[in-house]
Order: sequence, then C-alpha cells, then structure tokens
Amino acid sequence: MKYNHLDYRVADQVAEISLNRPPVNALNLDLVNEIIAALGQARDDDGVRAVIIASALDGVFCAGLDLAVVRGVDGEGMRRFLERLYFELNDVQYSLGKPSIAAVQGAARAGGMTVAVSCNMIIAGQGATFGYPEINVGLIPALHYVHLPRMAGRHRAFEYLFTGDDFGADVARDLGIVNHVVPDGQVLDKARGIAGKLVGKSPTVMKIGRDAYMRANDLDYRRSIENVAEAMCNVVATDASKEGLAAFIEKRRPKW
Repeated sequence: MKYNHLDYRVADQVAEISLNRPPVNALNLDLVNEIIAALGQARDDDGVRAVIIASALDGVFCAGLDLAVVRGVDGEGMRRFLERLYFELNDVQYSLGKPSIAAVQGAARAGGMTVAVSCNMIIAGQGATFGYPEINVGLIPALHYVHLPRMAGRHRAFEYLFTGDDFGADVARDLGIVNHVVPDGQVLDKARGIAGKLVGKSPTVMKIGRDAYMRANDLDYRRSIENVAEAMCNVVATDASKEGLAAFIEKRRPKW
C-alpha cells in the first residue's frame, strides 16, 4: 500500500509506522486515515507481530491537529473528523491483536497525544515534551478527559488539561503516561528492543491475551469518549473557539 504522509516498513516482524507530514506532522483527515490504514495493514499481516509508531521528522512526534481542520468547521464537520481520530483509531488499536509502542522524540501535543496514547506502551526521549494546549485556543482535549485521570488521578490530570502547560518526559513517566525515558537518539532502539521481546512470544497467545486485556481495561472507554467528543463538537461551534483559533493564527492574545 502506498502512503503519502507516513513511511511504512517491516523488519524483524515489527511494523514501523513513521509519521511524515512536514513540518510538524499536523493531523489532517488524510494523515489520520493513513495511520488507521497502516495499523490495519499491520493487523492483517501474519508476518507482523508488533507495531511501532514514530516520527520521520526531527524534533517533533506530532504537534496536534492541523488548525485548518477545525477553523471554520461546524459541529457536524468536527464530529466526522473525531469519528476517525477518536473512534476509528481506537477501534483499530483495540482489534490489532498485536502489541503497539509509540516512540516519542520531540514534541507531542494535543492530537499527537491521542496518537501516542492509543498505543499499549510509550517510550520517550529525555528531550521529549508533552501537553494539552487546546484550552489556549478555545478548544478542549476531549479524549484526554477520559484517559489522563485514569493514569494520573483526577486532581493532577485537571492541572495539565486546564492550564495547557506542557511538561517533560520525566513528568510524563511520573504521571503514568510513559513507560521508559531514554537518552535522545535511543528511543527507536529502545522501542525495537522491547518489540523484539514481544515478537518472540506465541502470536496466538499474544492475540488472545491482548484481546482479553483490552476488553478488561477498555470496557467503558469508548462510551466515555463518545460523551466527551460531543462536548468537543459543541465547543467548536462557539464564538470563543472561533476567537481563540483566530488569535492563535494572527499571533495575538485572544479577546475572550
């Protein structure tokens, strides 16, 4: 399969999906669709036993949504986009049957966080940074209202989700988001090393076990995401959201 915005390769029974939409891997519908398709390709390939999602660009994993996606869109348009980014991405990861690892070097923000946390594990470089800046431009990090409190607890999650402050890899590990922090430049090696351990397991037992694990831990996850996605659709239709996005693009302070 040919991709325009990512690189796909298989080596040693590991599929590596590297986001490649310069300059910052901003998520538009085409890139989201390609991520979903690449995960589906890995799922359906019996020669693949683990998956790594990384970035082909230096200094950035994924900066979040392409603002062209949300600026001027109505609630229905946002709903169609979130059906792919939230629901379809979650569904393909849910049914993957193989372990997935996000290898994060550089910045992961907003929708980039969504891509990363869709995986079973996250490896981060020491210089990686994370954050949910949506509140600063009149949006909300809807999916992460479900995910982050489960990882970090309600009070710590609230701080990062509602201040929009970014944080480093060590904090991300402390919050329970990241599994391992390694020196910059060693992220893919670490992810490949863990993937190498996983591909040595029985693929039959891995699929049965992973499916059971996903069912046990994601029983109400999708339903909760559906609730917060509706709030996101309502937010983009507000004047506050339109002003926040305009101010960001025009490089000025928003007039709330």
